[in-house]
Amino acid sequence: MNARLQPLRSCVVAALLAPALLSTAGCALRDHGVRDAAREYYGTALPFASEAVYFVVTDRFVNGDHGNDQRDQAAGPWQTFDRPLPGPDGDSDNIGYLGGDLRGVLDNADYVRDLGFSAVWITPIVDNPDAAFSGGDAPSWGSMWTDRGKTGYHGYWGVNFYRADEHLVSRDLDFAAFTRGMRARGLKVVLDIVANHGSPAFGMEPRLPGFGQVFAADGSLLADHQNLAPAQLDPQRVPLHRFYKRESELAQLSNFDDASPEVLDYLTGAYLQWIAQGADAFRIDTVSLMPPAFWQRFADRIRAKHPGFFLFGEAFSYDAAAVAQYTWPGGGEMSVLDFPLKQAIAALFQNPGGDYASVLPALHLQDGLYSNPYELMTFYDNHDMARLDASDAGFIDAHNFLFTARGIPVIYYGSETGFMRGRGEHAGNRNYFGQARVDAAKHSVIHANLRRIAQVRARSAALQRGLQVNLEFSGDRAVFYRVFQRGDAAQTALVLLNKGDMPQSFRVERWLQPGRWRSALDPRVQTIAAETALVTEVPAHGVEVWLLDAPVTQPELRAELDRLRLALLHTNGG
Repeated sequence: MNARLQPLRSCVVAALLAPALLSTAGCALRDHGVRDAAREYYGTALPFASEAVYFVVTDRFVNGDHGNDQRDQAAGPWQTFDRPLPGPDGDSDNIGYLGGDLRGVLDNADYVRDLGFSAVWITPIVDNPDAAFSGGDAPSWGSMWTDRGKTGYHGYWGVNFYRADEHLVSRDLDFAAFTRGMRARGLKVVLDIVANHGSPAFGMEPRLPGFGQVFAADGSLLADHQNLAPAQLDPQRVPLHRFYKRESELAQLSNFDDASPEVLDYLTGAYLQWIAQGADAFRIDTVSLMPPAFWQRFADRIRAKHPGFFLFGEAFSYDAAAVAQYTWPGGGEMSVLDFPLKQAIAALFQNPGGDYASVLPALHLQDGLYSNPYELMTFYDNHDMARLDASDAGFIDAHNFLFTARGIPVIYYGSETGFMRGRGEHAGNRNYFGQARVDAAKHSVIHANLRRIAQVRARSAALQRGLQVNLEFSGDRAVFYRVFQRGDAAQTALVLLNKGDMPQSFRVERWLQPGRWRSALDPRVQTIAAETALVTEVPAHGVEVWLLDAPVTQPELRAELDRLRLALLHTNGG
């Protein structure tokens, strides 16, 4: 059984087999003879749920070491450094390397930590080809799956999964030193990994070294597509073809054989190496292009060595059922990037007239679709889609929601200033950010408000792990509780959101527990007596979070929490 789900499932087993064991199992079910002290309320006990993640395309963040730029690599038509793609009205993109590296990330670790994040997701670090690709279609402004002349600056075109790319590491900073440095600054490292494909592999004119090849840890050649179209491969007779399928998936990328034990051995061996060097979690690229059974085998291998290791996958689909399958046994038992909620969030905050009610169905708090909705990675854009096309106020509203609602928030680099808003791939989505923009970010109103709410979440167990109890989602307003009660810790957060252009008054009576409620944003305190209300005004595009540091005693709230918790336990108990 996956270690990260054990706390929830053990509760279900105890409840079904021996109700008297509830107190020792740490469960929280309706009374039925169970002592009040046995009640525990939380959406997840997963350690990683406390994190907030800042995502960088490493080459496009900050060039911290100009000595590893490789500016003379593959000189001529297939050079790798600085390959501009001009656009209209003086705009530009770039399909070459631009110098960002691990040193640039580490140099700005304090900036990321101060912004309220506790983890940094970096793009793959494995060795990529040393030239631009000579096949495929030439990119045009805003095009997708057009790779002619493009380089592996993004890291997703691995050729040696055991070796770090020379553009990213420095003489005095390998990956192990990088993770040690990040940890010393209070940041975990989420490593982006790929298992379904390697580099572009066919259609090259001329054929260039590295592309379509896979190398062992010692540098020896293990597999070679030999610039052949997939249907021309002969894995049964040609040993160098044995890593690949004879069907194409994405563009000209080599397609790894998910049924091959050798492929699984190679990949898990490589990624266990990077865990040993300090990776704290994996984001897994394109999980939907491998069958769920492969991911179960992969996850089991990783967790056999590192129990409870956190994985989250990218299944690029807005169909929640298609995404959810990877969260269950047989599909890898991983978290996933919450694309269905992303779709709802982007539509809501890009449209000033959007209705908060529109996001409710995508939360899936009670329907049991996901193994645990509180463990999903929540976001509004990334490197594979158009950035959020919102006003400054829209970004502020989106951050206020992401950092208070269920899930683990992920923010794409530059979003703290509205960088390249609305831009898609080959149209500025992955443009270079740079040290000057990092240094100037503190002057952005988006940055200031993101920092404010992210730091609130970083200090609140309820916002990180608490059950979500919705009170109002209508028009420009949202009101909900987040409740965390486990062991000796107890906290209720009351969240009030206003995405309108005018201040709004809120009066909360339903399920409100008497006690000393303190603002998480300023020194205010409200002492609430029985059968009274919490009254406050939330500014335009504002948020208020009120905290009660006490166990839940309000009867109706406890009844609702018991119902929600029982539903979640039954979901995780299968």
